[in-house]
Order: sequence, then C-alpha cells, then structure tokens
Amino acid sequence: MKSQSSTLLAEVRTFRQNHPDVRYVDLIALDIPGHFYGKRYPIEMLEKVAAGSPLKLPQNAVLLGTQGGLFKIGDYCFHDGDPDANRRLVPGTLKPVSWESQPLGQMLITSDGTDTPIEFEPREVLAKVLERLQHKGIHPVVAFELEFYLFDKKLDNGLPQFARDPLSEDADDQPNLHIDRLSRFSEVLDDMAQTAKDQGIDITVITAEIGPGQFEINFGHLDDGLRAADWAALFCRSTRGVAFKHGHRASFMAKPYLQYPGSGMHVHVSLYDGAGNNLLAAHQQQPLRHAVAGCLELLPHCMPIFSPNHNAFRRLGGTVNAATRASWGFEDRDACVRIPESDPRNLRIEHRLASADANPYLVLAAILAGLEHGLEAKREPIAPLNEDRNSGTDFPLEMLDAVRAMQHQPVVRDKLGAEFVDVYCENKRQDHLAFQQEINAREYRWFL
Repeated sequence: MKSQSSTLLAEVRTFRQNHPDVRYVDLIALDIPGHFYGKRYPIEMLEKVAAGSPLKLPQNAVLLGTQGGLFKIGDYCFHDGDPDANRRLVPGTLKPVSWESQPLGQMLITSDGTDTPIEFEPREVLAKVLERLQHKGIHPVVAFELEFYLFDKKLDNGLPQFARDPLSEDADDQPNLHIDRLSRFSEVLDDMAQTAKDQGIDITVITAEIGPGQFEINFGHLDDGLRAADWAALFCRSTRGVAFKHGHRASFMAKPYLQYPGSGMHVHVSLYDGAGNNLLAAHQQQPLRHAVAGCLELLPHCMPIFSPNHNAFRRLGGTVNAATRASWGFEDRDACVRIPESDPRNLRIEHRLASADANPYLVLAAILAGLEHGLEAKREPIAPLNEDRNSGTDFPLEMLDAVRAMQHQPVVRDKLGAEFVDVYCENKRQDHLAFQQEINAREYRWFL
C-alpha cells in the first residue's frame, strides 16, 4: 500500500507540473447502467488522497437507474442508511480533459482492491473473474471494438437528426461503407482519436460503417482485462465530449434507427498460459470448441448484460450481422461467437452480441465466465453456421424474460457472484418497468 501511495503521489505531482492550469479533477466510476458518476476534487485534495487520505462515496451510487434514480433493491437504497463505501484511485488514469471549456482533469476510481469492495460494482465483478482465472493459470488478452453514430448537435423535437457533412453542409443520410466518409468527417474523427490517445487509449483502426453517420473504432489488444474495459468506458466519455465540441452528438445507443444497422460492442478474447502458449490452440483446437460451447451455454442467461435496455433488444435480428440465436462460426459475422482466421498463436474468439451501450466491465466478465465454464465442462458445441445455417439456440428477446433467465442460473450466479446477479437483475427489472411508465404518441394514435 505504501508503494502504491508513492506511485500515485508521483503521478499526481507530475500531472500538476505538466498541467499547472488544471484546478479540478473529476474522480469517476461506472455504475450498473454504464454511466459515470463521481465527484469533482480540487487538485490539492487529490494529492492528499493519493498520499493515503480516505476516499469515500455513497455505495448506492453504483445502483443508479438509467435516468439516475434509485430503486428499492433488497435492503439497499432505502433501508441501509445510504452508507459510504471506500474507493481508491486507479493508477495511470489521471489525464487531462480537453473537450471542456475550462482546464480539467479526470481519473478513474474503484472499490476493487479496497478492504471492503462493493460486490455489485461492475469493475469489481470483472476483477474477481480475472483473479480467479489467474489462479487457474489462465491469462486473457482482450481487445474491444465499438460502433457509434454521429448525429447533428441539435435535436428535432427530441428526435436525432442526421449528422451534417462538414464539407457540403448536407445531411449524411446515405448508408455506405465508403472511405470518403472518413475524409469528410476527418476533423472530428481525428480529434476523437487523438483525445483517446491522450487518455492513454491505444486506438488502431477507424472504419466507416454501414449506417449513415456510423463509425467503428478498434482498440489494441491488452493482457490486462481491467485496463481494456477501462479504455472502452473512457473512450465513450471522451468521444461524446469531442463530438459535441465539433457540433455533433456521438451516441452508442444500440438501435437509433430501425431501418439501419445497430451499434455493437465486439470483444476479441484469447487465453494464454503462464508460458505464453495459446490455450485455445492446444490439442487440435479442442479447448477452443469447449470454450465456444461454454459461451453459447451461458449466453441466453447473460442477455441483460449484453442487451442492457429496451432499445438494445431492438438491435437483435432484422438487419446486418445481428443474430437472434446463440450461434458460432468460422469467419462468419452472422454468428454471436465468431472465430476470425488467424495463426495458432493469435487464435481467439470474437464475441459480437453485446450492444455498444452495454457495460464493458460486465460484458467482458460474462464472456470470460462463459469461456471458463466451457473449459471446465469440456462439452462439444453445436454445429457452426458454416456447416448448418440453421444452427443456434434461442435466447430471450425481451428484458423481463431475460432477467428471469439470468437470475436463477447456477453457473452465472457462481461465476459472477450471487449478490451481483440479484442486484443487477432487480436493477434491470425496475429500470424496464420505469421505462414503460409513459404513454407515447403512437399509443394515443392507435388506441385513443
């Protein structure tokens, strides 16, 4: 602990030297729906925290609904006195914020690694899965890919408008994969990429996707799963801020247009032993088949994680590369679990089901839990789509069904933690019911 305090203190002092105009730093963490919460600290107080002063925030901030409200979940929120819980600074994450009008910094905080971690904090859930795998000699290497849409900064009666082409001032309303779109929106995309790099995020490939104003960003592969999920979370925050600065809105909403493809979170995972050997490639790739079987078995029971809201379920099926059944295949983007072509050293799975607005910590935890379960159970998977285009198993396509499928599944409860599963499922159930408590114009049009 003394060594860590020394490292953190040096990080804060170096930051102050390099950014003397920064007076405040946002200390932030991801809640269950995938939104950042936290506090804005004077830089002088941050130095005291780095030196060992306590850092406490309300425990129940993790339980916020999508709109920020609190739900009664067991004894939490309304019968526990709303206690504080310890947090710690995440080393290496103190970075400048360039998209605000005033100089500002930000730094991740978490309860994992404290004396009393919050069992249902997303980062803690992933940390426990990674720790268990490490004890078993399994070391994941992870890379995220995130799709998002650009919209015009101004909404039209609350509805999104197509992003304006900076060169022509016309709406970018045509679906295409043209490289020219990268050139037309290069100013905002370059700023997004550079800002991400300033946050310590390794940005690699940028792609113009099929939807109008839709793009995909790939991140580098990491042998630190927590850091990989940190990158995905921080990228979402910085990208929204940069887009707004350039007169756009960036959104990771799963399905903003019914007629165009949704936005997904694709996660590449390979598994290595302590000597650096790819575990999935051993014994004529038999472990790969077992891992795929485990992923597919748990997938229907993790749908509230992969599709965390009403809109996310709209993304499944109907358009390009979004499955409605748990399936796998070699070089097949219609599959939930795709096996990209690669040499044995880089053999991996690409999990393609999660929506772009899912919580990256929980998505990775669920994927790793499936892989772990498969390696333990050693079952053969169903036929790949390459052999049978009808292969696949059903999974829930509506939130309340998905919650019921998740809450009482014994392997999910064991791998992700029973307390987390209960809290998460109730949060999603309450959030879904709250979403339904509004009568929209179509309902009046149909039934008035």
